[in-house]
Amino acid sequence: MAALESTQLLAELEPVVAQNLDRHLAVADEWMPHEYVPWSLGRDFADLGGEAWSVEQSQLSPVARTALEVNLLTEDNLPSYHREIDRAFGSDSAWGTWVNRWTAEEGRHAFCIRDYLLVTRGVDPTELERARMETMEIGYAATEKSVLNVCAYVSFQELATRVSHRNTGRFTEEPIAEKLLARVAKDENLHMIFYRNIVAAALELAPSQTMRAITEEVVGFQMPGSIIPGFTRKAVQMAKAGIYDLRIHHDDIVTPLLRQWGVWELEGLDEDGERARDELAAAVSALDGEAARFVERRAEAAAKKAARQG
Repeated sequence: MAALESTQLLAELEPVVAQNLDRHLAVADEWMPHEYVPWSLGRDFADLGGEAWSVEQSQLSPVARTALEVNLLTEDNLPSYHREIDRAFGSDSAWGTWVNRWTAEEGRHAFCIRDYLLVTRGVDPTELERARMETMEIGYAATEKSVLNVCAYVSFQELATRVSHRNTGRFTEEPIAEKLLARVAKDENLHMIFYRNIVAAALELAPSQTMRAITEEVVGFQMPGSIIPGFTRKAVQMAKAGIYDLRIHHDDIVTPLLRQWGVWELEGLDEDGERARDELAAAVSALDGEAARFVERRAEAAAKKAARQG
């Protein structure tokens, strides 16, 4: 079967998009970001006659600060994300309505996390702003991903972001931060469900073509925050803390989505589809092996540290 063009895919999947948009609007609770920020803790900074930021003002641990910065800077790039999904999906029909709704919901994530961090003096506001400027000036580009690749990628990415926010909230051991990030994570989960359902429909419409897209996105997956200054170092800190690591990526992101889509049982694949599934199986197996080695090394490092301190 010849591969379907983007225009064909958009048209054929539009009824599924409309159905899932209606579903999303029915289950998405309204929430007000200002209700999640402890405004009474706020005070002026130095230029207004107040006190400049210093690290002892933060009640967050260094790793918690790093994780919140990464999560926030990732959310900050929304203009780039909007541009990319609008390019892929267009502004017409239910696709365009979804793009705008998704953008509106995502928009509140960055400013409520930033409000929380500034009011509580959780992170250095000067360094945060400099990193925001640098991150947004780099922007995010999907390198001309196809419609199917975009849908597959954002399914994994929305779930990964949900898990990262939720785990960061727990790691802070700060009730307000945990409540805020749990609320943000709930949005991300609903977004993941929307995209997951579109991919499921695409697997019925164009199984081999969609299998290839899924495989490419698993093999080449990168978090959208990878352009953040110092991302690799910060990601390692988060991984060592168990906020987001290879084990989590394999067990809580990749595996559940592949199981939900039924990729291992899918029938009707052509030669390239079967080849893509074989490549996917090899990639998932390799990820599992890398995750096992990482967890083992982390445990050994923790044991050595405990021995030194003991």
